[in-house]
Amino acid sequence: MTVVLTGATLTLEHVLEVARGDAGVELEAAALERMRRARAVAERALAAGEAVYGLSTGVGVRKRAQVGAAEQADFNTRLILNHLVGQGEEAPDEVVRATLLVLANGFARGAGLAGPRLAQRVVDALNERRQLRVRMLGSLGQADLAALADLAHELLGDDRRLDAGEGLALLNSNAFATGFAALAVADLERLLDAALVAGALDLEAFAANLSLVHPAIARERPYPGLATTLSELRELLAGSGLFEPGASRNLQDPLTFRCLPQVHGAARDALAFARTQLDIELNAAQGNPLVDVEGERILSVGNFDPLPLATALDLLRIALAPVLTCANERMVKLLQAPLSGLPEGLSPRAGSAEDSLSEYGPAGQALTAEARLLAQPVSFELASSAHAEGIEDRMTMAPLAARRLAEMVSLGERIVTIELLVACQAIDLREHRLGEGTRRAHELVRQTVQFKREEDPIPPTLEPLRKLVRSGVLEPAALSTGHTAVLN
Repeated sequence: MTVVLTGATLTLEHVLEVARGDAGVELEAAALERMRRARAVAERALAAGEAVYGLSTGVGVRKRAQVGAAEQADFNTRLILNHLVGQGEEAPDEVVRATLLVLANGFARGAGLAGPRLAQRVVDALNERRQLRVRMLGSLGQADLAALADLAHELLGDDRRLDAGEGLALLNSNAFATGFAALAVADLERLLDAALVAGALDLEAFAANLSLVHPAIARERPYPGLATTLSELRELLAGSGLFEPGASRNLQDPLTFRCLPQVHGAARDALAFARTQLDIELNAAQGNPLVDVEGERILSVGNFDPLPLATALDLLRIALAPVLTCANERMVKLLQAPLSGLPEGLSPRAGSAEDSLSEYGPAGQALTAEARLLAQPVSFELASSAHAEGIEDRMTMAPLAARRLAEMVSLGERIVTIELLVACQAIDLREHRLGEGTRRAHELVRQTVQFKREEDPIPPTLEPLRKLVRSGVLEPAALSTGHTAVLN
């Protein structure tokens, strides 16, 4: 397939198809015309001798320095070279591809200084699957200058022909943070699906009181995420023996079981909000200056401040932390005989001296502690007036917000992997009738890792099960039959 860049219709799904798939990219004809019109405004401003930031002047503290026509080529080159201050490891290729796509789509809006030829060079790099070196560290989130300087340096190679202002156009956006965020958000969406399925298996494994999924809960507390979560849980559990009178072990289960719909519902609402912010940012003019084609003027603006996206990414990590904390806590409780009512460590034989799965408790706790540390917000003010004569005095840390979300999701995948292993062991010991959706999920897990008998060693690696979590197969709608549990 081919993704056509219009500057207004790029979606998260498009980013995934290009960054992780084999989709091609092309620029809409109308986008090319918009860029020509914007360049015409820029050329008229140059001809009139207007002072335009980054076009006819220097940037930062050198904004008062004039850049003449004879200096333009050298100025563009030096602008990129002087911003090659990135640090750290190189970004994964999929993040670089997502960055290129967001950058090209921003050019396609026709509200910046980039012309059609430069935009096509970015698209060509995608279609040729060029691997460009971009370092991860060094951007404070007010335009990803360091990362985009790496990108521009690699993209241009020996051919550094740029029109006036195009050096700044390559640097002065948040394409790196936005592209990175898109991939992290997609991975979070998949993780939340798998985590809800694992949570449903926990309910089966604990012989929980399933009044916690009654539709009256959302009717009286009408959060969209809560309603969706309750519905999906009921469909996963439809047919479970736990709906029979007297089947549950407790009148009220621990909060990490009983509040599973509320915790996951809050995460879903946070995700819905973040998707709205991301959808806007994927199609936004993020640069400075802004070309107002209709008004035939060029404006100095602050659209390189991605606070709406950065705060949404912070919210996602905050909302994910309780999901992972609760998953770990349920897992630990299933391993403890006084709480689960099953043998210690889920050994097949009560009173056994063998550890069975007990040591996955501390492993899960270690992963959860590390994941929770990543939930700290980073978008609030970390101000410094020391740079650029005090003008550059705020930051959003949007790239860090995206990177921490990606890291937190990766840890979350491992937590849910252990949760699935433990829940299915408990289910096999409990031996009651599962719901249709939970039965299918249990079968998928058992195709990957077998029940641990007393004489068996623990699995040498859980990576095959983690691949199941990452595959997207553990998606509630796909596992459910479409039947909803009938609750009295």
